[in-house]
Amino acid sequence: MTNNSLAHTTWECKYHVVFAPKYRRQVIYGKLKADIGKLLRELCDRKGIEIIEAEMCKDHVHMLIRIPPKHSVSEIMGYLKGKSSLMIFDRHANLKYKYGNRNFWCRGYYVDTVGKNAKKIEEYIRNQIQEDLTADQITLKEYIDPFMGEQVSTGKK
Repeated sequence: MTNNSLAHTTWECKYHVVFAPKYRRQVIYGKLKADIGKLLRELCDRKGIEIIEAEMCKDHVHMLIRIPPKHSVSEIMGYLKGKSSLMIFDRHANLKYKYGNRNFWCRGYYVDTVGKNAKKIEEYIRNQIQEDLTADQITLKEYIDPFMGEQVSTGKK
């Protein structure tokens, strides 16, 4: 277990968060998926949040993140969803017609603290795209991981 530290604090705060676009619209595809991944990565870097594992499904986002204790989970979720909404609408003006009030994300989100089951949650998030592909009966050879910017094979290991 790696411990992080601030001036007078040693900490290990991991959270599994899930959030979705408004009305669970299935808009996280292709270029938009890559853009949203880059935006979330950039916003997390600005606040010193480490993305341990993340997956963008067609209608929701799973993230396993390490948040410093100086930030609350609700503060970070408000920041990520609020700033990314504004940035998404700036880059993709055509979405303004679907989301008239410039709210890209749903109001709520799911959060769970991660303790000793961190490996299981990492594996669960990692397998989300495979489960979606199986459910939709779509087969893709490769896709670009929006959080890392590298090509990843979707075949079984």
